[in-house]
Formats: sequence, structure tokens, C-alpha cells
Amino acid sequence: MPRGPAGRCIMKGMPTAKLMAVPSQAAGSSYVPVAGKTYSLFGSDLSTEPYYDRIRLLADDLLKTASGEEALLALIRKAGGRKRLLARSLGHALSPYTTNVRAHLKGLSFRSVTDRRLRTTEEQYHLHMLEIELANRLHRDRFLRSDFRIALLPHCLRDFRRECQSVPGDLDAVCADCSETCFLHRVSALLREAGVHPYIWKNAELSSLFRRLEGRGSFGVLGIACIPELAWGMRACMKRKIPVAGIPLDANRCMRWMGRFEETSVNLERLRELVSQ
Repeated sequence: MPRGPAGRCIMKGMPTAKLMAVPSQAAGSSYVPVAGKTYSLFGSDLSTEPYYDRIRLLADDLLKTASGEEALLALIRKAGGRKRLLARSLGHALSPYTTNVRAHLKGLSFRSVTDRRLRTTEEQYHLHMLEIELANRLHRDRFLRSDFRIALLPHCLRDFRRECQSVPGDLDAVCADCSETCFLHRVSALLREAGVHPYIWKNAELSSLFRRLEGRGSFGVLGIACIPELAWGMRACMKRKIPVAGIPLDANRCMRWMGRFEETSVNLERLRELVSQ
């Protein structure tokens, strides 16, 4: 482990983010900060770029003394003192993005106690953030070299001002490109240009989906989801030796978390960077 809390060291070395206008990511609409039930990758900024720069620097710093991404990922998944020390060090840098976690946990109903993702603690959020970054570094190249690449998109990226016109596809629903301002449309178009087949994840179970893909040669999976779900899904793929990459939603705002569906977003430039050859 690095000497002293890695997060605190990096925070001191980072310039204070300046608030500025952010270019629109969806045609005809503003890419505006959104707050989730437990987290927001905007923090106090108008863009999620500072978050991605911060998690990258954190990973770089930790890997200076770790024996590689695999070893650091193994530490994240184990219980014990070193994992708790790592989680505390991350908190100094990542707590601005998880300010609502504690209030959420206090307000959980008795029925929700059995839902492990809803019970994700603030320290677990920070570990998941690092885990997603490390997994992308470890598996991105294999994902890009796969014969058949798919992406599983969350329904909450849709434009809720109109009825979704998605249609059934061979594996799950696919975007019909009915709204230029819809993030499902923007994400789907970006992925198709990169040779990735996008599906709106509505009905498919991961285990059955993997079985259906077995006859298509080597395949890779890209996930877009809220942080706890994305970390869980990426682990499920890695356990099966499936090349996986993922990018988190800017905030968790679906029915499961908010009690109603509210629009959310994803950083399209970071997604483009992730899937570019």
C-alpha cells in the first residue's frame, strides 16, 4: 500500500475544479448535473470529467506499489484490515461523489434490508469505483478483440418525456432511434459505430444470455449501470472468464432507488474512449 492515505495525497495535488459551461452530450438538450439516490459522479462540478480524472489518478497511485491490477482487484474482493485501510484512503478523494449514501441507508425500509445492492455502504461504493476502473484496464483490450461485442444498456437512460419505441431484438430489446435527445439513442448510435451491438436490458438473465452467445465465437460484454449493479455484473463476467468493460451511470435514479423513474445520463466521451480501437 502507498505511504499515507492515497486519496488524501492525490486530493492535495489536484487543482480545484473550475465551474464552466459543459457542451451538450445529447442533441437539443443540455447535459446537466443530476443527483442520484446515493451518488452522483458530478459531485459539485458541472461535468463528470473531474471524477474520471480522479479515479484514474487514484488507480495510478495505488498501482505504483501493487503488483498489478489483478492483485489490487483481489484485495478489493477480500475481507480484512488491508481492504478497510484501502477503503478509508479512497474516502478522502471519493466522498464528494457519495454524499447521500448514509442518509439513504438510514431510511431503508425493513423489506429493503435483504437487497444487497440497496445496502451498499459508502466505503463499498468507493471500492466499487476503483474496481470498475481496474477491471476496464485489465479487460478492455480483450473485449475489443472479441469476435462479437455486445452492450447491455439500462432502461433508465431513455427519454421519459415520450413513450419508448424500442423493439425486440435477437437477445433483448433494441433502440428504435425515435428520439434524438434520448441517451439510449445517443449511446446506441455511438456503440454501433464502434462495432458493438447495443441491447436495452429488459428481460435477459446473464446466465441464459451467456449460453445463447456461446455459438458466436469469442464474445465480450460492455455494461452501463449504476455503480453497485455494474460492479456486480462485471464480477459475474470475470468469474466466467468473459472479457468485460463498463461505465457507470452518472447517478442512480431508477425506480429501484428513487421509487420512480427519473432521467439519468452517462459520459459519452468516456464511453467513446472505452470502445475505440
